[in-house]
Amino acid sequence: MEDVLEVYTRPYDEKRPVVCLDETNRQLIGEKREPRPVQPGQPALYDYEYARNGVANLFTMFEPLGQRREVKVTERRTAVDFAHCLRDLSDAHYPDAEKIVLVMDNLNTHSLCSLYAAFEPAEARRLCGRFEIHHTPKHGSWLNMAEIEISALSRQCLDRRIPSMEGMAAEVRSWVAQRNAEKATVRWRFTTADARIRLRHLYPRV
Repeated sequence: MEDVLEVYTRPYDEKRPVVCLDETNRQLIGEKREPRPVQPGQPALYDYEYARNGVANLFTMFEPLGQRREVKVTERRTAVDFAHCLRDLSDAHYPDAEKIVLVMDNLNTHSLCSLYAAFEPAEARRLCGRFEIHHTPKHGSWLNMAEIEISALSRQCLDRRIPSMEGMAAEVRSWVAQRNAEKATVRWRFTTADARIRLRHLYPRV
C-alpha cells in the first residue's frame, strides 16, 4: 500500500511516467423503437425496451501527472487483450520513456506473464523490461487513480445507450480527446499517514 502511495508522490518525470491502469465493461444497448426527439414542451422519449448487443471492455490508462489518458475498447478482457494493451502503452503512447511505472490491481490477468501468452518470448521479454509494476493491496483497489478516471468516463460519456463497438469506440475517442485537451487530472490527497489510520486493517499483523 505504502509502495503505491510513494509512487504517487514522485515528481513528474516524462522519462518514467506513472500510469494507472484499470478496466471496466459496458453493455452495448440498441433501440427497438425509434426514439422521439425533443419537442416544444416535451422531452425526448425512449422506449423502455432495448436490444442487447453484447458487451464492450474498456482498458483505461491514466497518467495523472502528465494530465493524459488513453482508453482501449476491446471485445474481451483476456490475458492476451491485456498484453496488447501493454504493448500499445509501451510502443504507441510512451515510446520514448525509459521505464513506465504501472499501477494496477490484483486481477488475475494483470501480470507481465500475460505478455508471454500473446507474443514470442523475445518480444515478451523486451516488453517486460519496459515496465515497473506496483500493485494496489487486495481489498484496496480504489487506491488506483484509474478508478476515479473510469468514474468520470462513466458519468460523462457512458450514461446512455450506445449500440455498437464502433459507436462505443468513437464516443470514447471524443471523450479522451476533450479531457486531454482540458488537461484534466486528479488531485490526490490520500497520504501514507492517512492510510496507516484509515486502512490499518489491511496492514499485516506481527
